[in-house]
Amino acid sequence: MVDFTQARQNMVDCQLRTNKIVDDGLIDAFLNVPRELFVDPDHLAVAYTDIDVPVGNERKMVEPMVLANLIQAVSAQPHEVALDVGCGTGYSSAILAHLVTTVVALETDKELATKANNNFTNLAVDNAVVVEGELNQGYATQGPYDIICIAGSVPAVPKTLTDQLAEGGRLCAVVDDGTGQGKAVLVLNRNDEISQRVLFDISVFAMPGFEVEKGFEF
Repeated sequence: MVDFTQARQNMVDCQLRTNKIVDDGLIDAFLNVPRELFVDPDHLAVAYTDIDVPVGNERKMVEPMVLANLIQAVSAQPHEVALDVGCGTGYSSAILAHLVTTVVALETDKELATKANNNFTNLAVDNAVVVEGELNQGYATQGPYDIICIAGSVPAVPKTLTDQLAEGGRLCAVVDDGTGQGKAVLVLNRNDEISQRVLFDISVFAMPGFEVEKGFEF
């Protein structure tokens, strides 16, 4: 029987702190959100390992170190609003909900969206709302957003998403243009000008619904 509380602590100590995760609020979020509730039941034993873990319907959630580094890069503030693109069963949204005032959790798979909603209810995550729609279109109805998180790889960051960034907004994602070597990136909106910088090299699962298209030219 896995001791999930100890596994969660080990994840933070061995995967996050050793990989330059220093934000106390972010570490607290990872310590308090039970990752095992969000994974596919057949994969509970690997819920806290350093791999992309299946959550069901051929979808995965990104390994803890990658998610933590992506979220740390956007420097989330308590008054901000975040859009979590491809929330799956809701783990990344639950982490973000510890750091910002509101999370819009966008999911295209109805079954996963239902699971995410149930997870939020069971964990009393009352500042995250699940919405259904095409991932590459974002959710402009509730925008603009201070933070947009895509916790998976995409061929390019679509303009439809950068257009939903508020002034001073930040977007984190992993971009893999087909070479097989992804790059975690931070996209910024400053004075209505979009810029991007590479954070680190990483390969993660592909987020569905992002067909190859021409992204923003940097």
